[in-house]
Amino acid sequence: MGAFTTLIDVVLLLFFLVIAVAAPLLDAQTCLPSSYFPEVLIDLKSWYSEEYGDYLMSEKPHFFVGFIWLELLFQWPLALFNLYGILASKPWFNTTCLIYGSSLLTSMSAVLAELMGSGKASDKLMMIYAPFMGFGVLAILRGLMPVSAKSISSMGKRPLLPRKKRV
Repeated sequence: MGAFTTLIDVVLLLFFLVIAVAAPLLDAQTCLPSSYFPEVLIDLKSWYSEEYGDYLMSEKPHFFVGFIWLELLFQWPLALFNLYGILASKPWFNTTCLIYGSSLLTSMSAVLAELMGSGKASDKLMMIYAPFMGFGVLAILRGLMPVSAKSISSMGKRPLLPRKKRV
């Protein structure tokens, strides 16, 4: 099970790296003034919207803007914590991963329902959004995996506060 967990961690590490960069640089353009971003990032977002027909990014429906705020204020910081948790092998990584996955799965359910129900989404656009649902499920599953025996054995061996020396 250790190799399987490592594989999941590598996939999630790459995903969290993408989110750490894309959320503040690209997704944030949906709800923040364009004057905050350099022209190259604005052009990249425009190219993406046209190339993939992403009407959510170009039309900015209110529910989608709300999900972008959720991503920027809640999911993005969790993605950063999860990056640190993976790289530093923190025992709380399972918890933050479970929280992130639950939030992502919930928001992506609404976004994918809109894409499928609207009839506006191309197959190309669906192929961009659908993997996020999979990453949400993967993060939830990783959050539900047991903490390794190595981290359990090291827990509780140090006192929380240093002991004072007796004089």
